Amino acid sequence: MNNFDIVIIGSGMGGLVCADILGREGYKVCVLEKNKQIGGCLQTYVRDKVIFDSGVHYLGGLGEGQNLYQVFKYLGIIDKLKLQKMEEDVFDKIIIENDEKEYVYAQGYENFVQHLLKEFPAEEKALRLFCEKIKEVCNKFPLYNLRTGGDMNEKNSVLETGARAFIESITTDKKLQAVLAGNNMLYVLQSDKTPFYVHAMILNSYIESSWKCIDGGSEIGKLIAKNIREHGGIIHRNTEVTKIEVEGGEVRSVKLADGSHIYGKHFISNMHPVRTLEMTDTGLIKNAYRSRVKSLENSIGGFIINIVFKKKAFKYVKHNYYYHKEGSIWNTAEHTEENWPLCYAAFFSASSRSTEYAESMTLLAYMRYDEVKKWDKTFNTVSAKDDRGEDYEHFKKQKAEILLDCVEEKFPGLRNSIKEYYTATPLSYRDYIGNDDGSMYGIVKDFKNPLKTFISPRTKLPNLYLTGQNLNLHGILGASMSGLVTCTAFMGNESIIEKIRNA
Repeated sequence: MNNFDIVIIGSGMGGLVCADILGREGYKVCVLEKNKQIGGCLQTYVRDKVIFDSGVHYLGGLGEGQNLYQVFKYLGIIDKLKLQKMEEDVFDKIIIENDEKEYVYAQGYENFVQHLLKEFPAEEKALRLFCEKIKEVCNKFPLYNLRTGGDMNEKNSVLETGARAFIESITTDKKLQAVLAGNNMLYVLQSDKTPFYVHAMILNSYIESSWKCIDGGSEIGKLIAKNIREHGGIIHRNTEVTKIEVEGGEVRSVKLADGSHIYGKHFISNMHPVRTLEMTDTGLIKNAYRSRVKSLENSIGGFIINIVFKKKAFKYVKHNYYYHKEGSIWNTAEHTEENWPLCYAAFFSASSRSTEYAESMTLLAYMRYDEVKKWDKTFNTVSAKDDRGEDYEHFKKQKAEILLDCVEEKFPGLRNSIKEYYTATPLSYRDYIGNDDGSMYGIVKDFKNPLKTFISPRTKLPNLYLTGQNLNLHGILGASMSGLVTCTAFMGNESIIEKIRNA
């Protein structure tokens, strides 16, 4: 009878980190993944022999001693990853409609300030205030700094500061405001909701150090999976959980799509909390809680163009581009059909085959789920076929051409360099990642009601825990930290944080 100490539903980064850490602590772990490929947003796919990332376009905090570096060092994978450091003097370029200039984000705080001072010489005070505030805010989150102890009160002082309000408070220069919020596609800025701490924690990790995974980020998942197996853990792919079975006040097993059961003493769900609750039939989880979690807003989805370049047609650069239309920085997700896209991000994949020329480029723009809702009864995770119909293909083609026209303005000759391109919508995210609406970054944080959007790793069932990007922060760093939150809640102490800090 499949019986484990811990059964983990979903192999996204949070689930993998939990499985690796708890396996090291002597627990017999089983990970269940509905897809063929593990890793959630770590998944990669190949088109025309070129590797594309589904979510990990670059990583921060991987310099020696930095937070993600320490996590990866503890997991024994830091020296095995093929990493490329992005340019010290530019990891992101902010570009704005009707402005010829390119505004540079550089690695290292002093470097960051000095590069922006070239374009904003009168704004040194604002730039230094911005950097100091980022560091001050990040310091309020013990786990982010791999510190033990600390409580909610420490964070409370910074949870209710809005990103827009703070940036507008330090400078009246509209262009500088737009530049300081320029790479907000990393978290989907909403002017009336996004807390400054979200902006701060994400940007801080990239200012500390910025990296690309050579040949895709799926290697992170593969290395952690190898660790899990070495600790005696089991990973089942193509194994979909359909029900979390509760008996006598706790979870007894999970039911799989084929009707079989996996039994365990403890269960960790890496699925979206709403999906987890829908699968869990018990009166112990009150309807008021279910309704509260269900009412939380999810972030917007994305429309993606993955471009395969002709050989030696487009120079490779070690930085990303973030573009937004003039005057739209605070509402880039609020597009209409007429003015779409209000923003886009452009990422170049690092390849071991060529450092001079780019093999590929990924373009990301926002897309709401309602824009593809008419096809939401379809399901497709097989790249070779698309059963959503001709009108869906026409819709994607139309959107791709509009986005390419917009990008061509900043990258003249781009179209001539394209060998082939492939598109994805929020439906692709939904089918591969397993959320209901193709949301890129899970639950939206709101500075006006910060505690409402914090999800505890514990549930009312004593042996059911949650993990993943919806707990506190998204991205590889955020999901890794969520894994640590879940492990400390499960183990009832913070010894694991000490081990990681001292790895």
